[in-house]
Amino acid sequence: MSAPILSIRNIESFYGPIMAIRGVSLDVRPGQIVSILGANGAGKTTLMKTVSGVMDPEKGTITFDGEEIQGLEPHKIVQKGIVHVPEGREVFPLLTVNENLSLGAYTLHDKAQIERDRELVFSYFPVLKERRNQEAGTLSGGQQQMLAIGRGLMANPRIMLLDEPSLGLSPLLVQEIFGILRRLNDEQNMTMMLVEQNANAALELADRGYVMEVGRIVMDGPADVLMRSEDIQNFYLGVQEEGARENRRWKRKKTWR
Repeated sequence: MSAPILSIRNIESFYGPIMAIRGVSLDVRPGQIVSILGANGAGKTTLMKTVSGVMDPEKGTITFDGEEIQGLEPHKIVQKGIVHVPEGREVFPLLTVNENLSLGAYTLHDKAQIERDRELVFSYFPVLKERRNQEAGTLSGGQQQMLAIGRGLMANPRIMLLDEPSLGLSPLLVQEIFGILRRLNDEQNMTMMLVEQNANAALELADRGYVMEVGRIVMDGPADVLMRSEDIQNFYLGVQEEGARENRRWKRKKTWR
């Protein structure tokens, strides 16, 4: 088994006086897709922001390719090869598709490589090529999500952090977006850490999954094992009724190796 490209150890992050991440540890290996599951407020987005440098951890270490990166400025982390595709897409609505993509390459200087990367993005998202001169704010929600992922690809990442890529999309569009993520992993060996509330889609895509609750990891294991877990079936894939799901609390951390 290859060494992790990203290792998170005992991270604690705060929003003011509130501890949002409580001693989280996980590994992501090259070429792997790791999904982070959990309800709203579980700490998933905070974890992504801490890895990408948007937030600084109070404790713990984040090691990327053997180098500690916690506390670095976000643009320095992008330069090292970690790209964060944020929740809510965050495209620049008054800029064109092409201009948004160019901003994704702001840390790069090889113009020929930038254009090759742009063509790679267009090969995965043909609709963006068709609308390359259209303002991003006029795109549909699904097209904006494609643009957000494409903009991330323009930074030539070694690992992509994707926060809720299915948010607000129809089931058909979710299937299309996740199919493209699978192709990127298969064809480009793209390593990904994926935060997702759509547990079914996330685990079908992932190699490994982690479940967060109240800032902690309470369950982890191979994605196919988690898919068969009674807890996951009951409380993330909707087998039990909503009231029972809301009242459930994990009794202990469960780990499969």
